[in-house]
Amino acid sequence: MCGIAGIFDIREQRLPERSVLEAMNQSQFHRGPDEGAIHIEPGAGLAHRRLSIIDLASGQQPMFSDDGKLCVVYNGEIYNFQELGRELKNLGYTFKTNCDTEVILYAWRHWGPNCVDRFRGMFAFALYDQQQQSLFLARDRFGIKPLFYALLPDHQFIFGSELKVLKAHPSLPRQLDPRAVEDYFALGYIPEPKTVYQNVNKLRPGHTLWLKRGASMPEQHKYWDITFRTGPESSEKETQEELLARIREAVRVRLVSEVPLGAFLSGGVDSSAVVAMMAQLQEDPVNTCAIGFDVKQFNETEYASQVAQRYRTNHVEHRVGSDDFDLLDTLAALYDEPYADSSAIPTYRVCELARQRVTVALSGDGGDEMFAGYRRYRWHMNEERLRGVLPLSLRRPLFGTLGHLYPKADWAPRVFRAKTTFQALARNSVEAYLHSVSICSDQQRQAMFSLALKELLQHYSVDSVFAEHAANCTSEDPLSLIQYLDMKTYLVGDILTKVDRASMAHSLEVRVPLLDHPLAEWSAGLPRNQKLRGQEGKYVLKKAFEPLLPHDVLYRPKMGFGVPLANWFRGPLKERLSRDLLEGGLARTGLFNQHYLERLVNEHQSGLRDYSAPLWTLLMFQASISDDDFRVTG
Repeated sequence: MCGIAGIFDIREQRLPERSVLEAMNQSQFHRGPDEGAIHIEPGAGLAHRRLSIIDLASGQQPMFSDDGKLCVVYNGEIYNFQELGRELKNLGYTFKTNCDTEVILYAWRHWGPNCVDRFRGMFAFALYDQQQQSLFLARDRFGIKPLFYALLPDHQFIFGSELKVLKAHPSLPRQLDPRAVEDYFALGYIPEPKTVYQNVNKLRPGHTLWLKRGASMPEQHKYWDITFRTGPESSEKETQEELLARIREAVRVRLVSEVPLGAFLSGGVDSSAVVAMMAQLQEDPVNTCAIGFDVKQFNETEYASQVAQRYRTNHVEHRVGSDDFDLLDTLAALYDEPYADSSAIPTYRVCELARQRVTVALSGDGGDEMFAGYRRYRWHMNEERLRGVLPLSLRRPLFGTLGHLYPKADWAPRVFRAKTTFQALARNSVEAYLHSVSICSDQQRQAMFSLALKELLQHYSVDSVFAEHAANCTSEDPLSLIQYLDMKTYLVGDILTKVDRASMAHSLEVRVPLLDHPLAEWSAGLPRNQKLRGQEGKYVLKKAFEPLLPHDVLYRPKMGFGVPLANWFRGPLKERLSRDLLEGGLARTGLFNQHYLERLVNEHQSGLRDYSAPLWTLLMFQASISDDDFRVTG
């Protein structure tokens, strides 16, 4: 895997400063420690850090076309590059390398912006066309690979694989986007296309951006979206057989590598399914790794061991202690902007473990979104049945009142948390789903934010993020709708971001076969009861893999990749929590109601309430901030 960076002059042909571009590129050294290079010419500069995976001898970047008029920097893997290369050779193009990077050059020359429609894989690339005086950016369909960009006040356009690349440019303004604060405290991450800064964006998944020198506006285009339309009817057996064939093919194309390759094996359904397919497709034993915990309710290694033994993999496990919280500051630096998924800790550790033996690892990410595996899907569909009985005009006042009056029971299993259910029933489907995935509720955010911040947010709410995506969903099926919402928000903003940064911190490439777009398009056409049947999520996936995986792996309760935050905040992190949230930089930002933060800390540490999720969200925000970047006035 790699890192890319660049500078493009929108209006003139000023020569970019070499020292600035070098600093931008060096900031992402971890993404590509094998090689680094830059190219500068009047009006444009492109930079690249390389982690060598395919065509080790001749895949260097920036890469040029045979006439020198096209230049590309690229992060990712295009799995059908050999097929495309043959097609382009038949059209008269000559190749000097055996890598996918050169395929991008001539695919652009032949098909122009439509070249991305032909690419199967994960990618973020920038292509400078000297003849057209243009810069073309593209990001893969699901956003597996990141791409950030900004337009500077002097009309220079800059881009990079991580936010830190842009921050290395001395002219980048760093003005807090208050909408990003609202989004972050609702979701635990900042959703595309926003970043923590007002003038910096992420290129949306499935989008391209084409800048032409002298043009008033860049051309942004959505070239792909997932469509939920039920496909042709088939028997359950036929559906299961086709699913196995499609997953086998998605795994097969991701086994191409000239460096050691393996897989994460968590003991869950998705990673186990990927390993089962790998074992069938390669002669040598699969290299697998797993992370365990010394707290039983978070430890899945016994299930990972069952799969490893069944397929005789070269398996290694590492046990993480319940006091493994020393990564807090490392993670804050890694993610560049506030990011609150605490499973980033074990993800960082499993990437660290994997990199000791392999350079490429396959993961099971995406299975929950594709096949409706999250428990919250079951809860939402149960609530949907109740929402269908009464119109919103009756539900909102009735259940809104009950939700306000009913005592909060965040210590209890969800089935006993009537307050949460009442609040969900008082909302429409999209609002209810946002409510169910929010770390801090509307009421908590209102209590948490300062008057100055609320003044800046008076015309904005995170609801607009979900409403925008819901309007683009092609299905009226309520399960398809929330799957779509997750693909556009949680999958890219949380899951894929987590894995990209954690893996790249260790110069490890992670490939995601369950997000193979032909497989995803097919799964979107499955009827609802093939994904969620009764209370069983991933129904068709589990049935298909019954001959291949242990029953306990397929049908045990989902555990997740969590860490014992509540205990940390009452024990080893107790002093840091009080210091950072009540005495440190958080208070100086002017963003928060300090009296409410004191209440959160005191009630949690006394054992009266469990506020571990919002407290971790605050702690990670504090660890990410700088006084200059985050001060609010007014």
